[in-house]
Amino acid sequence: MSNRKPYVREMKRTWWNNNPFYRFYMLREGTVLPLLLFTVFLTFGLGALVQGPEAWASWLSFMSNPVVIIIDILALLGSLYHAHTFFGMLPKVMPIKLNGKEIDTKLIVGGQWAAVVVISIIVLLLV
Repeated sequence: MSNRKPYVREMKRTWWNNNPFYRFYMLREGTVLPLLLFTVFLTFGLGALVQGPEAWASWLSFMSNPVVIIIDILALLGSLYHAHTFFGMLPKVMPIKLNGKEIDTKLIVGGQWAAVVVISIIVLLLV
């Protein structure tokens, strides 16, 4: 047995602040909190819709609270940030080739955003 102590590197709580990549990673992971709250609010809204007009009116009143509106805006921004990072990562992870030539990443990312816009318009027209 050796009497030497193993080297244990000090790890501060803010270790991720030193590298921009990790800061953006932590920001992306943190955006799940407003998304979670939005999902909970929406689930309660569906329950209120089933319970009747009084419960629905109460839920609509709750959703008009400025704090809830700010959380919803943060959830929307978090969703867009997730989409941006995912769309940028997809061509790197899964390069698409057509006739043996790799398709430009800007074309793939632009196509994904175009699909988001088209689907959003269709949903807005249906509602």
